[in-house]
Amino acid sequence: MREGIIMATLKNGWREQRRFCVSTLKNFGVGKKTLEKRVCEEAWYLCSEFKSKEVGDRFEYHDKTFLKLIYLSEEILKGITRITPQIVVAGTWFSYIPGPHQKIKKHYDDFSVIIKKFVKEHKQTRDPTFSRDLIDAFLAEIEKAKGNLETSFNEENLIHILFDLLEAGTETTSSTLLWGLLKMVLRPEVQIHEEIDTVIGRVQSPTMEDQSKLPYTSAVIHEIQRWSDIAPLSPPYITCRDTEVGKFVILKDTIILNNVSSVLKDETMWEKPHEFYPEHFLDANGQFIKREAFLPFSAGRRACPGEQLARMQLFIFFTSLLQHFTFCVPENLIQDSSHTWIGFSTAQIFVGSKTGAISKIL
Repeated sequence: MREGIIMATLKNGWREQRRFCVSTLKNFGVGKKTLEKRVCEEAWYLCSEFKSKEVGDRFEYHDKTFLKLIYLSEEILKGITRITPQIVVAGTWFSYIPGPHQKIKKHYDDFSVIIKKFVKEHKQTRDPTFSRDLIDAFLAEIEKAKGNLETSFNEENLIHILFDLLEAGTETTSSTLLWGLLKMVLRPEVQIHEEIDTVIGRVQSPTMEDQSKLPYTSAVIHEIQRWSDIAPLSPPYITCRDTEVGKFVILKDTIILNNVSSVLKDETMWEKPHEFYPEHFLDANGQFIKREAFLPFSAGRRACPGEQLARMQLFIFFTSLLQHFTFCVPENLIQDSSHTWIGFSTAQIFVGSKTGAISKIL
C-alpha cells in the first residue's frame, strides 16, 4: 500500500507525514506575508503570460520537465478518480492484474523518475545546517530517523509526499481556476470587474488584506469551489472500532470514503444547489457569509493540510486575472445542440485586456 499523505490510511505514517508537511509549509511561509508576496509575484507572471501570449526557475511555463510533471499528475488524477473505490477495496494485489490502473502506475513511475533526479541533486548540494525547501527538510528528517524502524521518513515516501503536494497543491488549484474562468465566460453578468476596479483599481496588485473589502468577489470564488466540486471524495479513512451512524453499523477496520459532493450539493443546505449562485455566500446586505456546508477541503484530521495556501492562491490568482482581463465567448461561436463547448476539450475561451485586445487562451 502506497504511503505519503493522501493514501496512507492503513499506516501510522500519515500522522507523522502530515505533521511534517504542516510544520514545514509554515516554516517556508504559509500564512505569512513572505509567501503571499511570492504568490502575488506568480500571479503577475500569469497575467503577463496572458498579455504576451509567450508562455514562459520557479519553473518557467515552457519548461519541459515542469510540463511533463503536470501532464503526468493530470493523467494520474484522471485515472485514480475513475477507479479509487476499486483500488482501496482490492488492496495491494490489485497492482498485479491487468487493467486501467496499470497505465496509472506507468505514469506514476515516470513521475518518480523525474522527482528522483531532483532528490539526487539536493543530496549532492544541500547544506545540513540550512534547508532550502521541503526536499532538504525531508532529507534532514531521514538523517535524524536513521535506525528507527518505525519511521515513515525514507526516500520512497519522499517521492509519495512530493506527488501528493504537487497533485493537491497545483492540479486542484489550477482546475478550480479553469472552471472559474469558464463560468465567467458562460455567465458574464457575474463578472466582478466593477468591485475590483472600485476597491483595488487596475494598478495595485491584490493582497489578502483586500479580501474583506471584496465580498462579492469572495462569494464568487467560494461558489466556484462549491459548484465545480473538483475533489468529490475525501481521502479514505478506516474505522478503529464498530461505529453506529443513524440506522447503519460500520464495523471496525471498514474503509470509508466521504462523499464531499453530497455536502456541497445538499438540497437541504443550499438554496440552489445545482446552479451557479454566488448569492449562496452573501447576506441581505451583500456582505460575505460563511456556510457550514462549504467543505471543499474536507474536514477533520484528514482535511487538506494546504487549505490556507490554496485559499490564498485562489483569491490572488483569480482576482488578478479578473483585474486585468475580460473573459468571453468568441463572437462567431454558434451555440446550438450540435456544438457543445462547455467542456474544456472543446472550449474556446477568449480573453480581452482592458485595452480591448482579444486573444484565445484555450
